[in-house]
Amino acid sequence: MRDVEQVVESLLRSRNLGSCVTHHCVVEPTEAAHAEFTAGAHPALVEALKSRGIQRPYTHQSEAAALALAGRPFVAVTPTASGKTLCYNLPVLSALLSDPTARALYLFPTKALAQDQLAELQTLSALLPRPIPAYTYDGDTPQDVRRRVREEAQVVLTNPDMLHQGILPHHPRWARFLGGLRYIVVDEMHVYRGIFGSHVANVFRRLSRIAAFHGSEPVFLLCSATLANPRDLAHRLTGRDDIVEVTASGAPRGRKHLLFLNPPILDSALGVRGSPVTLARKVARRFLREGIQTIAFTRSRLQVEVLARYLKDAMGKNPEAQGLVRGYRGGYLPNLRREIEAGLRAGEIRGVVSTTALELGIDIGQLEASVLVGYPGSVASTWQQAGRAGRRRSTSAAVLIASSLPLDQYVVTHPEEILDRAPELGLIDPENLSVLVSHVRCAAFELPFQEGESFGAEPLDEVLAYLAEKGVVRRAGDRWHWIEDAYPAEHVALRTADPDNFAVVDVTEGPARVIAEVDFDSAPTTIHPGAIYMVESAPYHVDRLDWDARKAYVRSLKAEHYTQAITYSKVTILEAFATQEIPWARAEWGEVHVVTHVPGYKKIRFYTLENIGYGEVNLPDQEMHTTAAWWTFGPELQVDLGLPTPAFLEGLSGIAYLLHHLAALRCLCDPGDLGEAVGDREGRWSVATGRALPGPPGGAPPDSSSEVFSPTLFLYERYPGGSGLAEGIHLRGAALLADALSLVAGCPCAAGCPSCVGPVPSGSVPPSGGPKASALRILSAVVSAA
Repeated sequence: MRDVEQVVESLLRSRNLGSCVTHHCVVEPTEAAHAEFTAGAHPALVEALKSRGIQRPYTHQSEAAALALAGRPFVAVTPTASGKTLCYNLPVLSALLSDPTARALYLFPTKALAQDQLAELQTLSALLPRPIPAYTYDGDTPQDVRRRVREEAQVVLTNPDMLHQGILPHHPRWARFLGGLRYIVVDEMHVYRGIFGSHVANVFRRLSRIAAFHGSEPVFLLCSATLANPRDLAHRLTGRDDIVEVTASGAPRGRKHLLFLNPPILDSALGVRGSPVTLARKVARRFLREGIQTIAFTRSRLQVEVLARYLKDAMGKNPEAQGLVRGYRGGYLPNLRREIEAGLRAGEIRGVVSTTALELGIDIGQLEASVLVGYPGSVASTWQQAGRAGRRRSTSAAVLIASSLPLDQYVVTHPEEILDRAPELGLIDPENLSVLVSHVRCAAFELPFQEGESFGAEPLDEVLAYLAEKGVVRRAGDRWHWIEDAYPAEHVALRTADPDNFAVVDVTEGPARVIAEVDFDSAPTTIHPGAIYMVESAPYHVDRLDWDARKAYVRSLKAEHYTQAITYSKVTILEAFATQEIPWARAEWGEVHVVTHVPGYKKIRFYTLENIGYGEVNLPDQEMHTTAAWWTFGPELQVDLGLPTPAFLEGLSGIAYLLHHLAALRCLCDPGDLGEAVGDREGRWSVATGRALPGPPGGAPPDSSSEVFSPTLFLYERYPGGSGLAEGIHLRGAALLADALSLVAGCPCAAGCPSCVGPVPSGSVPPSGGPKASALRILSAVVSAA
């Protein structure tokens, strides 16, 4: 068996794989920096830690503990596997040992992380003279256990969703716990960005308000992966302005190989590259066959299942070999996820293919190689995923394999964007009106509001007056009281627009059984009738989707293909907040109405990736109000360029595809936070990859001579109400258009490709030059005239 160093060396020398390497570097190891246990640490806890081999804490652990024990909030921002858990466990357990009436609330973004940290707490607690009662409290907690948690627990481990819906609305039952609440621990703070973070900030406002009502003023202790603005994000989340940053890590770091790979070009004219999943299979197989425990991260649940199947096939057909590789993603049932996590820790599972579900700090053992299938979307996530290998000082390797998307191609040819660039900002907007009003409703249900009371940055008089008009609150003297029978928190989802999940029900044989769950937003594209839905790479055919009952009925089958949904979006402008006249166009941002339609799906053959057919889908359209940035192009531009309407719209579609990915890079967000569309300002028609998508009340785009021809390119936020990205795109509009021109002009393809304006049909280059030529002419006109 070869070790990591030898496998990396063989990969670099490989005739097929070595030519794909665009960059290779080595991050050299660093030594640990230790400090003494802080004076306030409880002696019994210090002895327990020493018995586990922690003779002295790292410098950042000691610094954070000293702050917390002095009653000062902190945000610890150190690399993956640097021991951030002890930053809060040391002061919290010391306080709880000294005061049996003290309480602590631990918040994690996922149930799996809470379960993982509970195991760590229980192991440590068993070594103490007085065990610390600690419990998880989430949707899986049995009803008969919940009362015991409220009455006995000194530490409750939960997630923001359960805090929002299961604890705060029922705070009288938690009076004893909340009255003694000393610390609130927020782990993986960097996850709380965008609309999710905006919701969580309002949940923390409600928590602080209720804690004060019960007579406590807890200290926030936050931990995060690397961000550009950790203190600012911590302040926006908690409302506290006295938070101290702890950023100098004392943890050791093992030697790590970093490799950037770009799949080979298969068709130079079309700019088509090999599949990153296929290349990931070849790379991961090299590590796995040498017994090197490996994790592969993909950007979608579908890719998890496809790559897991490929690797299982590569490991052999016998059941024992098949079990060496597992898939892991959201939607798997909790017992299956726990089984996989335990198998990784025990070393029984050699390889796992995961979405970002394993990016966070769950203990999954001593992994030695990490394969990133596609750029994760941010510098912070890239380092998080790369850091999942070599977490315990050993030599490790991280391999980033680019897809054909423009952002991936930029990163793989400019590795300094990862290696040298500062991490992203953590941006949230707690004052988002839709989010704020939702949580004011919840807060009014929990406690009456006093006249003039603030909830965040602004007084709430106008919001409360609005809710009074809606008949949900009533003013009595100087207080506002909730008067509806409804329970508002159950109708507010923190992570998605809709709180309901779909159950995937297997009806192959025997009693029907639930095998997975799918979130509301993903349902139309993953469990539509005719879809191939996969669990642990085993394919199931979706026979029927009961939309109202939120159930998909599936049966097991042998399939040589998987399915990929086709989605179109139609955008209607509701209100422009700012307008800027630019050459040939008008740039604006504001509020929009978005309708997303799934008309059908493609059938893609495994391995060859051939498109072997289509199917139709008939599901309800999904609608939302959000914010967007857009550019409306006057008909004069098309006339001046001499482009026929189909070619002009084809060019705009290509520019939209490109701007979508460039905006993610320049505005420091994930590409999945944005959507793109080309259509009419009034929503009369829309275009997808050069084809008209009829929408009420009209049909195909009119000719440019028509007075109603106002082609518009939209970049919209994919969350109701938006989270502030649209304004940032509007402000950077000129730079984005210039970047787009530079990228299209420099792309070597003939007519368009996934790395510039998007894929084009195979065959000869059209006489018009394809979407690339049209996009280039439009961008040249707009940018050169600026």
